[in-house]
Amino acid sequence: MTDTTISPRGGVPERPSLDGLEETWARRWQEDGTYAFDRTKERSDVYAIDTPPPTVSGELHMGHVFSYTHTDTVARFQRMRGRTVFYPMGWDDNGLPTERRVQNVYGVRPDPSLPYDKDWRPPAAPVDDAARKNPTAISRRNFIELCELLTVEDEKAFEALWRRLGLSVDWSLTYTTIGSAARAASQRAFLRNLARGEAYQAEAPTLWDIGYGTAVAQAELEDRERPGAYHRLRFTGPDGREVLIDTTRPELLPACVALVCHPDDERYADLVGAAARTPVFGVEVPVRAHPLADPAKGTGIAMVCTFGDLTDVTWWRELRLDTRVVIGRDGRLLPEPPAGVPAEPYAALAGQTVNGARRTLVELLADAGDLVGEPRPITHPVKFYERGDRPLEIVSTRQWYLRNGGRDAGLREELLARGRELRWVPEHMRHRYEHWVGGLTGDWLVSRQRFFGVPVPVWYRLDDAGEPDWSHPLTPDEAMLPIDPTSEPPTGYEESQRGEPGGFTGDPDVLDTWATSSLTPQIVGGWETDPDLFARVFPMDLRPQGHDIIRTWLFATVARSHLEHGALPWHTAVLSGWILDPDRKKMSKSKGNVVTPMALLERNGSDAVRYWAANGKPGMDLAFDPAQVKVGRRLATKLLNASRFALGLGAADALRAAATQPLDTAMLAELSGVVATATTAFDGYDHTAALMATEAFFWRFCDDYIELVKERAYGTGPAADSARAALATALSVQLRLFAPVLPFVTEEVWSWWRYGSVHRSPWPTTYEVGRAMEAPGDPELLRLAADALGQVRRAKSERKLSMKADVPLAEALGPAAVLDRLGTVADDLRAAGRIAKLDLLPDRTTELVIACAF
Repeated sequence: MTDTTISPRGGVPERPSLDGLEETWARRWQEDGTYAFDRTKERSDVYAIDTPPPTVSGELHMGHVFSYTHTDTVARFQRMRGRTVFYPMGWDDNGLPTERRVQNVYGVRPDPSLPYDKDWRPPAAPVDDAARKNPTAISRRNFIELCELLTVEDEKAFEALWRRLGLSVDWSLTYTTIGSAARAASQRAFLRNLARGEAYQAEAPTLWDIGYGTAVAQAELEDRERPGAYHRLRFTGPDGREVLIDTTRPELLPACVALVCHPDDERYADLVGAAARTPVFGVEVPVRAHPLADPAKGTGIAMVCTFGDLTDVTWWRELRLDTRVVIGRDGRLLPEPPAGVPAEPYAALAGQTVNGARRTLVELLADAGDLVGEPRPITHPVKFYERGDRPLEIVSTRQWYLRNGGRDAGLREELLARGRELRWVPEHMRHRYEHWVGGLTGDWLVSRQRFFGVPVPVWYRLDDAGEPDWSHPLTPDEAMLPIDPTSEPPTGYEESQRGEPGGFTGDPDVLDTWATSSLTPQIVGGWETDPDLFARVFPMDLRPQGHDIIRTWLFATVARSHLEHGALPWHTAVLSGWILDPDRKKMSKSKGNVVTPMALLERNGSDAVRYWAANGKPGMDLAFDPAQVKVGRRLATKLLNASRFALGLGAADALRAAATQPLDTAMLAELSGVVATATTAFDGYDHTAALMATEAFFWRFCDDYIELVKERAYGTGPAADSARAALATALSVQLRLFAPVLPFVTEEVWSWWRYGSVHRSPWPTTYEVGRAMEAPGDPELLRLAADALGQVRRAKSERKLSMKADVPLAEALGPAAVLDRLGTVADDLRAAGRIAKLDLLPDRTTELVIACAF
């Protein structure tokens, strides 16, 4: 690696400034291919990053700036260490978030029954609330085109912000999760899962989001505390026995299929195996025992409804109970009662919303005398889709599933073993992975009833009655991918046979967005399309991501790679924490405490914002602190000014000369330790520790060393040459140490006096620093000299004198060994402190004391 590949030296400007550096260097880096991936290198020379593709459904936020800055420091460090860095950028633009954004921006809704209208045009500007509440229906294809149109514009804005932030991405490697390559890879992986029996279709209870109108997976759930009420219902047991049931969902009474108690609960032991009748409807249901029943909850016996919650699903499956579904996909009670439920009482509920049906049924219970007491208000956790705003229901639907160990103990253990192979930063994050995998209760539901996504690539034959043959899907050849079965016929059929008896129908669903995002290493690595590239980058070196999506993105990627390649998709996972507001609350749009990054970048400069972000360690949350951003700007400004001063002394021409004076070698010896510390920290993915060590030294370098040697450096002769040589080495090394965090200011200063780009220059080594010293230095000597100078300054300050005031006499008191060492830098101390006469008085005190006489 060399540092002479880009541009000539530019010279030191008269008035250096941070303003405008982002535009200047972002353009130059692009023009010069500074961060281009060299695909001729062997795998051992490649460092490949599986960059998170941000969701293109709104604005980027400070959480993005935080975590992506961390990744960029890794990329820059590895590049300077001699690796060619495979650092792509993707856009996650398919799925529910994009659809919702399009619907809100343009006031439209997709209707698959409508034909495509090639002349339809969207509104010229975002619509108002009235249009959003009464959206215009458009065809599925028109809607998809609109999604594609909006995501392209969003991606431009996102790329502009990333360039402003200084991400060292190779922009020729950009991809989208809805692009042709991603669709083909996603469909290819699905078809191979299907061929191996890892993907399957089933009619089963499904978590359903009413607002989005789609199934959701276990990994997308979150509990939210919501108000509710316990209602005590009177069931009738054998011989008219009263059986009281507490429930928060009385509207599901017509869906009741059993009562369940704990096997050891003596209160209901004689009921097990018998039957009870439901109130209002008089339906006979069995009483069964199951260990999940909690004797301490409510009355200790529960009604099982199909389906009120996930426990109902477990009881229904394990006890082999009947099915009585009453809630439809629209969130309303079905127009007809399930088999065995009398129509007359059910008619009052048909077509009502869940809340409406609850109120009606409570009235019916009260009228029948089967509501015992008044409802008791409670607050309890309710399942929501993580992006939804209405409680989930459980409805019976036909869906596609992918095996993930939820129902296969052998596969579960294999995936746990993969987690143990992976290097986790920080290590404790592995436990979150293991907790998730160990707690899976079912396979991964990967189909979605939406529009803008990767189509499930199968068709179904229709029998003579026009009914689909679900058990034998028709699949395309991989060479045909990507395909859309809703607009393309399968091999051997004509489009005219679509929907006709004896013909075919395409699967109308799309794959879950995670089913595509879980293949990002394969998509960007050219799996099956560019074998040469894939061999150079897979398995990748790094997966950086948020800790909150271990259960989704990280686990899903591990599972897909394990099933397809029998290997981990990467060697290391680095997890980011959350961004908190100044009150240490998580930032979110719903709380109104989000900070928009672009304005902050423009106001303070990108290096300042990156400095704030780099102060957050992997896995740790970080509060947004404007004061910390200002510290970062002061640091960048000081780097400009200190560099200008050092170069103004002629340091540029002394770069390869050796430092000979004790103070100079002392400074370089300390710098060598900083290089070792920073290198070890970066190797351990601890950018924060590297920055802290570098920054602490830099301020000592400016406040102590430069002040101590500047008078000597202005002069001539061997001592002055030594100072300039030390300044040159220190400046060169520190610019490279800061480069991963502060890319703009370091590149600017580098361009004043060095060739090429600092970001293509070799990472500094202790050998390099040691070679710049004629003899080994004593790092404590600089601290001793700084202590002495500090005492002289304090003496002047206490007397309210200028720092330029002369000191006629100064006496240095302390242990003889200390004063002997101080004597080696006495000339620098006298010059910096403007001391006319310095007397060394050994063994008068136990510590160094500088007494000044004025």
